[in-house]
Amino acid sequence: MPSISIKGNSMPQSPIRKLVPYAEAAKKNGTKVYHLNIGQPDIKTPQVALDAVKNNAIEVLSYARSEGSEEYREKLANYYVKNDIHVTASDIIATTGGSEALLFTIGSITDPGDEIIIPEPFYANYNGFSTASGVKVVPVISKIEDNFALPAIEDFEKLITPKTKAILICNPGNPTGYLYSKEEIEKLKQIVLKHDLFLIADEVYREFTYDGEKHNSVMSLEGLEQHAIMIDSVSKRYSMCGARIGCIVSKNKEFINTALKFAQARLSPPTYALLASEAALETPQSYFDEVIEEYQERRNTLISELQKVEGVKVANPKGAFYCIAELPVESSEDFAQWILENFQHNNETVMVAPAEGFYSTEGEGKNQVRIAYVLNKEDLKRCVEILKIALEQYNS
Repeated sequence: MPSISIKGNSMPQSPIRKLVPYAEAAKKNGTKVYHLNIGQPDIKTPQVALDAVKNNAIEVLSYARSEGSEEYREKLANYYVKNDIHVTASDIIATTGGSEALLFTIGSITDPGDEIIIPEPFYANYNGFSTASGVKVVPVISKIEDNFALPAIEDFEKLITPKTKAILICNPGNPTGYLYSKEEIEKLKQIVLKHDLFLIADEVYREFTYDGEKHNSVMSLEGLEQHAIMIDSVSKRYSMCGARIGCIVSKNKEFINTALKFAQARLSPPTYALLASEAALETPQSYFDEVIEEYQERRNTLISELQKVEGVKVANPKGAFYCIAELPVESSEDFAQWILENFQHNNETVMVAPAEGFYSTEGEGKNQVRIAYVLNKEDLKRCVEILKIALEQYNS
């Protein structure tokens, strides 16, 4: 039998999706499963985006431009200006989701064997994207005790080698919900300038900041024009995960021209999704105000309820819609499988994402889970109640 590649065998499973078969089996047995494992918002997609697909007059569904239509990119640039990100349409390449944006970015700036430093825990697919490109992830650990703040600059410096090509952050963070301060972004700026590295910022959760805190983009810093690369997406901003439209943004023309070659190789992003994404840019500010208020209340509900559960430690997120919780168990993966396979309370159970898959350091995060607060407040209270009862039974 022909053999599978080493790279293929090395591709990690998604900690977010690997337990899906157990959840499906529970549902088939009549158990209601609350999904806290995946960042799929229950917020309605803006009607203007849906109408753009329903009411268009397209007769031939043709290819889009490889970088996305000029109209979309110009409107997107105008949206960024309102967020103190001063770019033009030529600085933007539309992609098939933020995932493709990351793949194109890593492919454009690294060769096999190169290294990217990432504060962990981090979005699990960063491991997969890096593995697909033959790149080594070098983690620098942030701690739940520090609310997952940026590790000390000294921790970054001692990891930099001639193979280091970039530092990658997610701001606000998935899975931690951590929001980087302006001072922390400035520290990263100094280190990438000193060592001539790229600074890649996954900013898909830009709108989701709480407690009056402000998002600080790497694209807003002077002096980083040749070093900063921003990854973005419509998925979370407009609750349009299924549209699969993201983008790469950078003022580094050599990088953009290189990434465009990757875009040309896959031909184009999906035309209908581009139409919807362009229309979504007309979404009024009131939509975001309501969404942010709702998520902040959900966060407050989830954190306060988790803090009541004996043995649970939880970080307080300032952005995105995730938190990391430390459970009184040895293996959160075993617990997450058990709660789907062998537990139900009043015919209900919950699905969480084991956090070990968000680390690349062996042994880290074994007793942690990522929880996405994408359900309404009453459901979140019920989920924590189920978790509390399940932990008591699991540990008895």
